[in-house]
Amino acid sequence: MMAKHVAVLMGGFSSERPVSLSSGNACADALEAAGYAVTRLDVDRNVAARLVEVAPDVAFNALHGPFGEDGTIQGILEYLQIPYTHSGVLASALAMHKQRAKIVAKAAGVPVAEARVLHRLDAAPTHVMSPPYVIKPVAEGSSFGVLIVREDQSKPPQELYSADWPYGDIVMVERYVHGRELTCAVMGNVALDVCEIVPEGHAFYDYDSKYLPGGSRHVVPAEIPKSVIRRVQEHALAAHRAMGCRGVTRSDFRYDDRFGEGGELVWLEVNTQPGMTPTSLVPDIARAAGHSFQELIVWMVEDASCAR
Repeated sequence: MMAKHVAVLMGGFSSERPVSLSSGNACADALEAAGYAVTRLDVDRNVAARLVEVAPDVAFNALHGPFGEDGTIQGILEYLQIPYTHSGVLASALAMHKQRAKIVAKAAGVPVAEARVLHRLDAAPTHVMSPPYVIKPVAEGSSFGVLIVREDQSKPPQELYSADWPYGDIVMVERYVHGRELTCAVMGNVALDVCEIVPEGHAFYDYDSKYLPGGSRHVVPAEIPKSVIRRVQEHALAAHRAMGCRGVTRSDFRYDDRFGEGGELVWLEVNTQPGMTPTSLVPDIARAAGHSFQELIVWMVEDASCAR
């Protein structure tokens, strides 16, 4: 029987292009080692024509950021009827928009922090929420454009006024939740282990913490009470299902245990295209559950589908 032909979609033209190239090449290497025929596609505006030319059996979506995880490439793959990894059009678009994802998660019983969505220029003159709070682009990934406003700051960050602000004009202002950074991967309909992310030399889990070697330490399983682990897993699975996700996702949380083990647990977002770089979280979490990197990637290819 001929080997299944997989087109690994990577690169693209979002802010997360370097991460996508790293993820894509790691996944392509794993698939080649597992015996698949692999075509590596650095995605550009002609991706539809290139996919028709390559004619793969499956597309492995290793794109990150706008176009790659907001439902756009998913729509192209649906139109071409090429089965693809990760979530479909609606779930991808929904999860990418932080405000709308928060509304759906809250309706499913998942705890979220209070937030407001407004134009960045309206968030710049005075505090629209009592500090501390976080300002996030409403539809970016990899912590691009995230600003933390501390209690002692007299006014919002003036970067919001910048004429070359590259992250879109609509931002979300969200209450800052003190505490520990937790994340949980969902694989199919199973919530895997919970990981604590400990940034090394960074105030929070920013781009450098995510992708530079030594930028953060991953503690899997997280050294937190079993009852909290169960709550994280339940909420991660609930968010995954409420948004109609499929394949592998990763939900991020903050856990404030300063005043007791019960603490406050807050869901931040679900990532439908989690990174697959050498320093990424999902491979570490899957490994703790007994899945090698190659096994994880092969499972994703075999799970690939179209909506209809």
